[in-house]
Amino acid sequence: MAHSRPEDITFLVLDVDGCLTDGTVMLDHDGNETKRFNIKDGLGIRVWQDLGYGVAIITGRTSGSLAARAKELGISAVVQGAKRKAEALESVLTDAGVDPAHAAAIGDDWNDLPVLERVGYPACPADASALLHEIVAYRCGARGGRGAVRELIEHLLAAKGRLGEAADRYRG
Repeated sequence: MAHSRPEDITFLVLDVDGCLTDGTVMLDHDGNETKRFNIKDGLGIRVWQDLGYGVAIITGRTSGSLAARAKELGISAVVQGAKRKAEALESVLTDAGVDPAHAAAIGDDWNDLPVLERVGYPACPADASALLHEIVAYRCGARGGRGAVRELIEHLLAAKGRLGEAADRYRG
């Protein structure tokens, strides 16, 4: 698929480990997994949604900490434990009524290729696998878990001419 223009994007698909997090998997002494999320990414996601755009999460791992974060951010389209990310993407987009050409996705590694190759506007964090750098429409300057998702959202909103409107929500 040829890349769509960023101003045509209405839906955002997020990978978790390496995009919403820095890719570190932390296990406590009982084997419970915890994750560190970037608060700026979270604010960007909320603003994206508040402006009327959709968001989904598709990840190969399963984590209670992700479920809690998604709930906190009001993201209901969450697919955890996705062994076939392309099928998960198709299901998410169908449920949302979104054409893949109007979707952006951010991924950081080979297992994200099935999603990135099927959306109109693929993106990756700065520290993504070099193979992804070759296929994406947008490569963030920020690393995964360090504001890459927020950067992508700001990039998309700027292309739409809505970045100022997003910031105005926080001005006195």
